[in-house]
Amino acid sequence: MEGGISKPDKTEFTECWRTTWKTPYIMRLALSAGIGGLLFGYDTGVISGASLYIRDDFKSVDRHTWLQETIVSMAVAGAIIGAAVGGWINDKYGRKKSILLADILFFCGAIVMCAAPAPWMIILGRILVGLGVGMASMTSPLYISEASPARIRGALVSTNGLLITGGQFLAYLINLAFTKAPGTWRWMLGVAGVPAVVQFILMLSLPESPRWLYRKDKVKEARVILEKIYPSNEVEDEMKALQLSIEMEKAEEGSIGDNFLSKLKSAWGNVVVRRGLYAGIAVQVAQQFVGINTVMYYSPTIVQLAGFASNKTALALSLITSGLNAVGSIVSMFFVDRFGRRRLMIISMFGIIVCLVALSIMFHEASIHSPSVSSLESQHFGRNSTCSSFLQAPDASSWNCMSCLKASPHCAFCANGDNKYHPGACLASTDAIRGSCRQERRTWYTQGCPSKFGFFAVLLLGLYIISYSPGMGTVPWIVNSEIYPLRYRGLGGGIAAVSNWASNLIVSETFLTLTEALGSAGTFLLFAGFSFLGLVAIFFLVPETKGLQFEEVEKMLEKGFKPSICCCKKPEEEDTK
Repeated sequence: MEGGISKPDKTEFTECWRTTWKTPYIMRLALSAGIGGLLFGYDTGVISGASLYIRDDFKSVDRHTWLQETIVSMAVAGAIIGAAVGGWINDKYGRKKSILLADILFFCGAIVMCAAPAPWMIILGRILVGLGVGMASMTSPLYISEASPARIRGALVSTNGLLITGGQFLAYLINLAFTKAPGTWRWMLGVAGVPAVVQFILMLSLPESPRWLYRKDKVKEARVILEKIYPSNEVEDEMKALQLSIEMEKAEEGSIGDNFLSKLKSAWGNVVVRRGLYAGIAVQVAQQFVGINTVMYYSPTIVQLAGFASNKTALALSLITSGLNAVGSIVSMFFVDRFGRRRLMIISMFGIIVCLVALSIMFHEASIHSPSVSSLESQHFGRNSTCSSFLQAPDASSWNCMSCLKASPHCAFCANGDNKYHPGACLASTDAIRGSCRQERRTWYTQGCPSKFGFFAVLLLGLYIISYSPGMGTVPWIVNSEIYPLRYRGLGGGIAAVSNWASNLIVSETFLTLTEALGSAGTFLLFAGFSFLGLVAIFFLVPETKGLQFEEVEKMLEKGFKPSICCCKKPEEEDTK
């Protein structure tokens, strides 16, 4: 809270535990709002497994990469609109109503998807869910931040990040649980409606954000909530701080205007908000262009590209990466208020770059060492079963498994029956021929090839998640919940969230196309390059906000931020210079 009397530089996770143990109402607020993060994470994770079975049910999806990408990315397109509209709804109608509306959209989208008779209806459901995700992505951390004491604000906002990764882990568990159930993907997508109903019911009994209430002149209601959050001897200080802040805002509002365009123009003309947007947008764009959502949306597909053909095996291995993501969020809760936001992000980016480069090398080695294609093996199933591209190729003798899969979406590789690393067959990708291949207890590959490097690729994916989750996974949302002045917080958070989802859309809509054009190795190397640019942007644009009151953040941005090689410099040390 603005003007809080506690010393924020001593904030630690243990302090968060002590405070919420004494005042469980704080944790109730954080966890109830955080279910929005759970839904956000569930939607991110569930489509990765569901898409494997949607491809099996709809052949048009299986044969067209753009359709697979559209099913995945339309939720992101909806989220862009949801985040943009969510900023306005947050400021106009409050945080609580925004969360309730997001729950309704989640529920409707889940029902539409699980009942979908065709791919277009799945896409419609994904758009509805995306609208809810976009609103929840900015509203949940904002609500938690504004209902938290400053000394434990970072740790509590991290619970939102924990619930996002928890939702992703839950999605993989649900995916794995329904692999043998009739309707597979319908159950996977429909389950998202349950937590939406739970959150809707919980939020009905919770109050509006005290900051927003005070801003709307509902002072008594704001005081009642503050009395539940703060010790009695701190409430009056908080009320005075809020009063001072609101009076300053109202004094400025006459020159700002109340409509979106005038507010946007005013925000950009305010040096504090502009510098806050530089930082907020930089961390959100960097979060996406490290390629994390290619891993979360397409994790089982990436595992298949690494050489694990079975859907169930791919889902099981993906569960490990999702679990590591959840563990990383817990680590972030322990360290974000102890070591600071900026330092965690910089360390995280270094680890991400190393892992992406190593993954690129690993996939390159797997590609050039994939099993060769044998004419004898291919004709074993009959000439009419052999892939036509292989039969017509002038250099067919030099083909390997990867050459077969890249030649056409109508080609597949049937591994050697004695040893999957020995020469195999390049066959036409039909259900009948796939059945013939599997009847001989051979493995059928359509995404990746048999590889001795597969295990190491999955290990590197795990290390990538460990590098990403504690830093770039949760910290960008924390930075955006505390870097803008109150009068621009809804607008600033909305703009940053839109930039996040726009970046997410670009990445998710192009990943499969990039893997076809550049190969898996080239795609991961490209993301390593983007990550380096993100590291540079974070270093030069993002200040440390650890333990600072909101007014102190404003003063720091007004003075201007100068990066230092030493990330651990304390804000108070800068003030004494």
